[in-house]
Amino acid sequence: MALDEDTIRLAKGKNLATVVTLMPNGQPQALLTWVDTDGDHVLVNTEPVRQRAKNVARDPRITVLIHSAENAWDWSEIRGHVVETVGGQAARDHIDELSFKYVGAAYGRPIGPQGRIILKIAPDKVNTPATVYR
Repeated sequence: MALDEDTIRLAKGKNLATVVTLMPNGQPQALLTWVDTDGDHVLVNTEPVRQRAKNVARDPRITVLIHSAENAWDWSEIRGHVVETVGGQAARDHIDELSFKYVGAAYGRPIGPQGRIILKIAPDKVNTPATVYR
């Protein structure tokens, strides 16, 4: 399934997303985070030691709900799965790009010895107000 124009616009904008993964016992874990897209995938940058990274390594199913910063009724829910994890310099550069987008400066928080990773999320189903309320 392809990402629609609304989802790409929201992911490229300065909008936060709630990322939902499944804990080992099946309970959902939700966390507000920065979000991006390459046009085909939703991109979430994290550290390999974080719970959401551990969760998707075990079970790649994930839901990302992008909330418009401007309009509460402008959103996109992407139900999908992690198809690739990208590390190294690409992930380090990506967190700086996200930081510039959201706060206007390079990423200033300490990065652990395992570095950063990008979760590349392929959509299985996309819901937006245009598809839900038509």
